[in-house]
Amino acid sequence: MEPAMNPALLPDASGKLAGRPLEEWNAAYVKVENYFHALRIRNKPLLGQLVLRVLERAQRRAPNEPDRSATQLAAEEMDHLVTEWFSEVLQNPPTKADQTLSTRGRLALLLADMPGKWQEQFLRPGPWPQAFVSAMRESFLQAGPDFQISKMVPRPFDLGPIATLTNLGKIPYFGIIFIWTLFALLLIVIFWLTH
Repeated sequence: MEPAMNPALLPDASGKLAGRPLEEWNAAYVKVENYFHALRIRNKPLLGQLVLRVLERAQRRAPNEPDRSATQLAAEEMDHLVTEWFSEVLQNPPTKADQTLSTRGRLALLLADMPGKWQEQFLRPGPWPQAFVSAMRESFLQAGPDFQISKMVPRPFDLGPIATLTNLGKIPYFGIIFIWTLFALLLIVIFWLTH
């Protein structure tokens, strides 16, 4: 009989999994699950399968990268898995220069209402239903133009009328003192006339 899971991915006698404590893998599980929740994957069996697939990929890398945490490895594998899938569905190969495939792909998922209509297609290998592929590709094109780097030049603060009051004379605070004195005299005159 075949084992239900790969024996290399089961905890060893010390209670570690791929050389890491189980608490680290639990934290990684929660992060990956939260990411898929953010993509509105609500089907529990599908969600569990997707999380385990990501963690298996991270566990294979873990022995070769002891300086990285399980959460970091899982996050990278999750991003790679999702980006590879977007590349296949959208027929848009990822490049080093274009870092927006993952971002625009996630936006296309939501615009095409993948979580509502085609949740079972998420991260599944092809072939996919033609309606799903068409909706994803149309949404990907609508996801917006390529991002451009812009430069914002700082502008001086506009302090409004308070700035003009301080520039009334050669002494910076003379204008403010003069205005407050006039205001106080006005209040005294009003008090004197009403009493």
